[in-house]
Amino acid sequence: MKKNNNSRRNFIKNSAIVGLGIASANKKFSIVSKSRSLENTVGHNGYTYKVDKSWSKQNVNIHPVHHCHEMVMDKKGRLFMTTTHKKNNVLVYNKDGKVLDGWSVGFNGAHGLTLSNEGGNEFLYITDPDLHRVCKTDLNGKLILEIFYPKEINEYTSQDDFKPTETAIAPNGDIYVADGYGKDFIIKYDQKGNYLGHFGGKGSGENHFDCCHGITLDSRFNQNPTLLISSRTKNEFKRFTLTGKHIETVSLPGYWMCRPVIKGDNLYFAIINTYNWWNYDGMIAVLDKNNKVVSLPGGGKPSYSNGVINKPVYDDRSFLNPHDVCIDDDENIYVPQWNSGRTTPLKLIRV
Repeated sequence: MKKNNNSRRNFIKNSAIVGLGIASANKKFSIVSKSRSLENTVGHNGYTYKVDKSWSKQNVNIHPVHHCHEMVMDKKGRLFMTTTHKKNNVLVYNKDGKVLDGWSVGFNGAHGLTLSNEGGNEFLYITDPDLHRVCKTDLNGKLILEIFYPKEINEYTSQDDFKPTETAIAPNGDIYVADGYGKDFIIKYDQKGNYLGHFGGKGSGENHFDCCHGITLDSRFNQNPTLLISSRTKNEFKRFTLTGKHIETVSLPGYWMCRPVIKGDNLYFAIINTYNWWNYDGMIAVLDKNNKVVSLPGGGKPSYSNGVINKPVYDDRSFLNPHDVCIDDDENIYVPQWNSGRTTPLKLIRV
């Protein structure tokens, strides 16, 4: 780990395109809701689900959303979700889709959301690539810590270079920040926000990334947790030690993944699109402990040719640019969506 442009997509352009697409998105969803709230079964190989597009019971006039980004669940079973609406940086739901709370920390583009249990108390880490910062809050939105651009790293000349998309928290409280829309570094801080080091950066080598959009702590298989990091533009996951040493690369051609999410022995993630950024598209991927894709809810059955995964095929009905997944103890999956005509989150009911 060293001690010392994959830029964010233009959200002004995006917002204009979203505005043009709201009517078609709402049309697509309204047709479904009039006929039935539960879609046909999606998924494969035992990981099958019913899609409930009417799960959220929120009044969007009271709790509006713009882009929905990420979702986590606390130990009480409450679901916390980030949105880019200034009124609701975070919305809190129960498992039935009722909004329990909503609050803001003044972010323009609340994006990454990580829940950390620290000595029995739970906290949220929120990133905003538009405002170039990371914050830590309690579950009621009280601000505890803010992290700004890393002046210690020579490649950063101003806050505009720092566009963090995700965080991961080590068992000792160290904070790993993925600068996914900025310089593609993974930056390590102690629990008080003091800079400790960094690794990565934009490039094609095994130690580099091209949009390190998501990062998570993976403790599935041994006593030494590792970092699992997406290199989204390259359609890869990369595994590193907590000191920044590369361990392996998992290539998934055609899989534009957001962040990795671990539940049990499996790895889940949202494929935000398979065609381009401005078409409604995307699905969910489920990988087993050997990194094999076993299910693609919202897509065609996964298949391999000569050991290489074939490109996923959208089913043209289930999702509108899914951005994240949150899995409960019954293995139901909650799905926030980006650039989706301001739709509220969905639920996949395990069957």
